[in-house]
Amino acid sequence: MQAITAQDPSAGVGGLKLAEVPHPHAAENDVIVRVHAAGFTPGELEWPGTWTDRAGRDRTPSVPGHELSGVVAELGYGTTGLSVGQRVFGLTDWLRDGSLAEYTAVEARNLAPLAADIDHTVAAALPISGLTAWQALFDHASLSAGQTVLIHGAAGGVGSIAVQLAHEAGAQVIGTGRPADRDFVLGLGAHSFVDTDSFESAGPADVILDVIGGEVLERSTKLVRPGGTVVTIAAPPEVQPADGRAVFFVVEPDRVRLADLARRVRDGRLKPIVSGVRPLAETADAFARRRRTPGKTIIQVAE
Repeated sequence: MQAITAQDPSAGVGGLKLAEVPHPHAAENDVIVRVHAAGFTPGELEWPGTWTDRAGRDRTPSVPGHELSGVVAELGYGTTGLSVGQRVFGLTDWLRDGSLAEYTAVEARNLAPLAADIDHTVAAALPISGLTAWQALFDHASLSAGQTVLIHGAAGGVGSIAVQLAHEAGAQVIGTGRPADRDFVLGLGAHSFVDTDSFESAGPADVILDVIGGEVLERSTKLVRPGGTVVTIAAPPEVQPADGRAVFFVVEPDRVRLADLARRVRDGRLKPIVSGVRPLAETADAFARRRRTPGKTIIQVAE
């Protein structure tokens, strides 16, 4: 089968190649998914799990990508809850070959059923961004109606979904980004928008969602109201708010929440932003992101 492979950690995007690789094996409780569409995170080529297995051993050439939508092609021993031919979407394991391939092996518990009226390219944009946004806002920060939330990178994959979820929850939503993102972010449901360079002008917030890290994260800790929370997915915070919390987390698979997010998409309450769809052969170019666009770029693997 064909897959995108990464063979050299020092080569970056230039080391991504379209190659013929062996068909994956379904371990116990796995399913083999015929991938129709796949999502990726531009920074994942810097993640240790892209290059090593759980024991720290080199596993190159590896297949990147951790979001997928497709059809179950095969069940591993002991797998329950899914059936061959069923449409599914979800996350692949961080330490195994991923979704940028015609077929991939995934733990069944990391997948959720996908309704026939949700396009695969839309579903592939949902797992990491949707779960990250939900877990940040509600599991880690306990955002509630009436609170103020400031969302950095509000036009991005995570930020655009976070804006929509926070708005529906009844929060006062402030989005940050580049000036060119203003109308787009306000259209998602943000009540106001500020430039990332001067987000302090928005005033204090009960919850701040950071996807950037560095100086932005450090400045954000000074803007939290007493008892509030900064949640970041960029890096463990080195500075804590004077009277609040700063929390770093890595998104976790959650079949029940994936199903809930899919229902929101079907109901028209949530819209994953797909900025472009590229074929598998153009994955390296998509990773390079020469031009920043809202939402996510999705790789279409099967017609």
